[in-house]
Amino acid sequence: MDRAPDVFVFAPDPILTVTVEAGTGHDEIHLHAGGQGFWVAQMLSSLGAPVTLCSPFGGETGRVVRILVEAKRLALRTVETAGSNGAYVHDRRQGERVLVAETPPDPLSRHELDELYGAALMGGLDAAVCVLGGPGPWDPPVLPADIYRRLAGDLRANGKVVVADLSGKPLACALKGGVTVIKVSHEDLISGGEARDDNIDALLETMARLQTNGAEHVLVTRAEAPALALINGAVVELVPPRLEVVDHRGAGDSMTAGLAAGIARGDDLGTALRLGAAAGALNVTRRGLATGDRREIERLASHVELRPLQREGGPGE
Repeated sequence: MDRAPDVFVFAPDPILTVTVEAGTGHDEIHLHAGGQGFWVAQMLSSLGAPVTLCSPFGGETGRVVRILVEAKRLALRTVETAGSNGAYVHDRRQGERVLVAETPPDPLSRHELDELYGAALMGGLDAAVCVLGGPGPWDPPVLPADIYRRLAGDLRANGKVVVADLSGKPLACALKGGVTVIKVSHEDLISGGEARDDNIDALLETMARLQTNGAEHVLVTRAEAPALALINGAVVELVPPRLEVVDHRGAGDSMTAGLAAGIARGDDLGTALRLGAAAGALNVTRRGLATGDRREIERLASHVELRPLQREGGPGE
């Protein structure tokens, strides 16, 4: 009997990304699969974790995205849809990303939602660690947020480790179901109304509330500032080495993947957090989203400091 995959990733809206780069004498056009869940799965694979991605695919964009995902040799649980996956075109010939065109994914029908939920539930039950990736900021959304409550609740009820990288309504719904670790950026907490601002006290209050509302542990990223983690009743900072940023996009997804990979291989939570911080830190030095060399990430993890939160006037909680 084949060994079950170590990590399962729920990715409700993989997208086609087209990027135009300046080449030598001519433009270069790059096609890639994209979307939060895919980027998490890609980094998990780079870290050596057997991973299964669960996603819907449909239309012209869906056919292309699926081919690109399969080229990464990721195991797939798929749902065929009548509508199309989303896509965007970026122009990066001048160094910065400029949005040229974007099309959202079509919302899933009731039948497609049932198919996706069944595939996700079975995939999650077969895995050691389940990662719930969020939908993009589409209007209308590709699926109802309540699916995260149901999926998190069913997986947790069956003893599964659930790592959720969510914001807004999907975050609130997943908390109602219960999660092992919730990871969210401070920008999303502020824009979603969960935190009043980026003041440390405001973030700590929000982290405590997230824990009360259904998360065993809470991880909040803060752009270039050290991430904050509420684990085992204490608040700690994750301080990676200082590195020059080439492209910040994908760092958060890499961090989620490193954390999940560490948990899946049996690391304690502190060690898994260091691996996540290292994966995110290395990613900002590269142009590829959620990419990195496993050996470099492992070595960089040894340079990540996990320390009690430093507050003005003395050590933190």
